[in-house]
Amino acid sequence: MVRPVGVISLAVGFSGSRSNLSFTATTGNQAMRCCHAVQILLLLTSVGCTTSGGGDQAVWDFDNLDRIGGQPVVVLGDPKVIDTPEGKAIEFDGEDDGIFLSVHPLAGFEQFTAEVVFRPYAAGLDEQRFFHMEEAGESLERVMFETRLTEDNLWYLDTFVRTGDDEHTQLAADHKHPIGPWYHAAIVMDDSSFKHYVNGELEMSTPIDFRAQDAGQTSVGVRQNEVYWFKGAVRVARFTPRPLKPAEFLGSRLPENQR
Repeated sequence: MVRPVGVISLAVGFSGSRSNLSFTATTGNQAMRCCHAVQILLLLTSVGCTTSGGGDQAVWDFDNLDRIGGQPVVVLGDPKVIDTPEGKAIEFDGEDDGIFLSVHPLAGFEQFTAEVVFRPYAAGLDEQRFFHMEEAGESLERVMFETRLTEDNLWYLDTFVRTGDDEHTQLAADHKHPIGPWYHAAIVMDDSSFKHYVNGELEMSTPIDFRAQDAGQTSVGVRQNEVYWFKGAVRVARFTPRPLKPAEFLGSRLPENQR
């Protein structure tokens, strides 16, 4: 009997779905050819990015307008890549700037933490949907970060989750923040609750019976139906398939005087 010298297995994602592939080699030359085949497959399918609902943590750096998180960027309007003390970010004008990515970074996650480091600007719309993740199809199941601006130049966080036929809105009107600084916001989904935080401080929590969402797409700077444009900048987002504690958040991406 010929013994295989190695088996290479991997999960490949195509437009949000995943397929398991396995290569078995019985000689050293076949093993080398398998490795070359895997390398080509990775290049063709961008498997190397951890942006679908797999078991890995994904970090998206908003430092260019070509590819984010390994995904091609579709650009609306004229968003700008800007320099900040902590690295580059993408700036949106609040009128017609936005970007779309053909991936839902939380797809398949029954529990998760979604984080974003962003800076709201003054003189934007009262309501701004600046980070919108939604599964494909007609279910409208989605996860959203939103801001609300007040007349006295403050803002507060609004987070939204639709799962099944249930909608959950957490409007943190009692937790207002000054316009101007960079902020860290997080949505944490565990097995029974939906929480949101700003700069590591818990602001809202509600019970939820959350169902993992399917593959879809993400818009940043605007709602996916191109309304409620965001005026501000986004620097980084991170997606983790488990509930994180505040001590594990991306606080290091904030300027030192804001951590």
